[in-house]
Amino acid sequence: MADAKADPQTPDPQSRGRLIRALDRFAEIGNKLPDPVTLFFILCAVVVVASAVFAGVTEQIAQRDGTVRETAVQSLLSATGIRWMFENAVTNFTGFAPLGKVLVVMLGIGVAERSGLVALGLRALVQGVPRQLITAALVFAGVMSSMAADAGYVVLTPLGAVLFAGLGRHPLAGLAAAFAGVSGGFSANLLITGLDPLLAGLSQEAARAIDPTYEVNAAANYYFMLVSTALITVVGTLVTSRVVEPMLGEWDPKRAEAPPEEPEAIGAAEKRGFRDAMIAGALVVAGIIVLGVWPDSPLREPVAEGRPAVDALGPFFHSIEVLIAVLFLVPGIVYGARVGEVKNDKDVAKMTAETMATMGAYIVLAFAAAQFVAFFNWTNLGAITAVKGAGILQSIGLTGVPLLLAFLVVSSTMNLFVGSASAKWAFMAPIFIPMLMQMGYSPEAVQATYRVGDSITNIITPLLPYLPIIIIFAKRYDREAGLGTLIAAMLPYSVAFGIVWTIMLSLWIGFDIPLGPGAPTLYPAP
Repeated sequence: MADAKADPQTPDPQSRGRLIRALDRFAEIGNKLPDPVTLFFILCAVVVVASAVFAGVTEQIAQRDGTVRETAVQSLLSATGIRWMFENAVTNFTGFAPLGKVLVVMLGIGVAERSGLVALGLRALVQGVPRQLITAALVFAGVMSSMAADAGYVVLTPLGAVLFAGLGRHPLAGLAAAFAGVSGGFSANLLITGLDPLLAGLSQEAARAIDPTYEVNAAANYYFMLVSTALITVVGTLVTSRVVEPMLGEWDPKRAEAPPEEPEAIGAAEKRGFRDAMIAGALVVAGIIVLGVWPDSPLREPVAEGRPAVDALGPFFHSIEVLIAVLFLVPGIVYGARVGEVKNDKDVAKMTAETMATMGAYIVLAFAAAQFVAFFNWTNLGAITAVKGAGILQSIGLTGVPLLLAFLVVSSTMNLFVGSASAKWAFMAPIFIPMLMQMGYSPEAVQATYRVGDSITNIITPLLPYLPIIIIFAKRYDREAGLGTLIAAMLPYSVAFGIVWTIMLSLWIGFDIPLGPGAPTLYPAP
């Protein structure tokens, strides 16, 4: 890195020292938090105690049919409550909406990832573009890698550094561009990823505290995330070339731990496999489109006169997780067969089994989260807290888009202390979704706001699990690189993403643009 005195664009060392100390403090606080599983059981205990303390507190809850029902807090420490907790522990878990959806989607994604298709696709994308578009290709590939986040961090980030070094540019700028796309653009994608059904399931569970029939499908934020992909690609490219590269200055190869390795060329067998996999994927996409468009498709149903045409796609959206799994599964099998990774059905079964083995931690977390959500809803604390919270917000005049932006700040700040997107949403959704529904915002809009807030601080939180790996990659090109070097390079992306993405969200909500198929921004609060 260029000397600070010689380069006026380099951040002041004293200021950067304060930043590092602040981030170290965040890391210290975050590391003291319990494991997410333990945290959810603690939250369960808090709900149990709170239900006993506030038992009998009532509130007038408006219903979807226009009536008003007096609702009271139910105690989990009563004989009825204790019996309910024991009798429903299993059904709370098995009925937890995100559980089955995520596992089904991961069956398909797991095969595509373990066959090598995802990693090859990322390599082909960044190696096959013109030199002048390499930065945009890196950021875009990083955003797209959220379909299999491990591949993005482990494959794309070091590849970005190698490519920039080969072009005579600072390798840490290439690493930063790829890292910004992978982590900062985590919630954006051109495809539905495993995160979509997970968050949608949690949002649906939370929304049903207000509206027991409300459904949030996996494509609830698809339109918004589609446009976000282009936005993050453009902003990430500009920040890399206009801010990060000038800040880093000229790269001195003598600072590298070892000469940079050239990325492996894509072999003929891999190219044939990738071509055939893309053909298979195109056929699957065509089949999915037919199922959604063909009037007599079994995944469409008649709609009553006066209802939106999108309501006919109810069965299609109910099947979206299975369709996504097939979309990844078929190309994954085709590619694996062509390159020798899949020789028979046992290899496919092994890949799916290995994928499920990696989901063990999620399944345990889901059990704890399911109990918390169920406790919160059964006690009526969720609905009553939502109504009272909405009343407080109305009394202080915080409504409209500023209200959602305040929630965005909360979610981005929380991300500095709790890294898991699903863990945070599992305990934030039951509180904020009912509350903001009472203020006239749909669960889909609240979910989209959360995703923006969660993404923009991903690249600067010291608690990101992959941060140590990224620092190791950086040290290959600058042996003195550390947390401060990385944070200084990534902070401009976080600030730029935060400003531009927030403006886009404000305009989207302000003009009431649908966030996805059948996903409004406003909720017709009774």
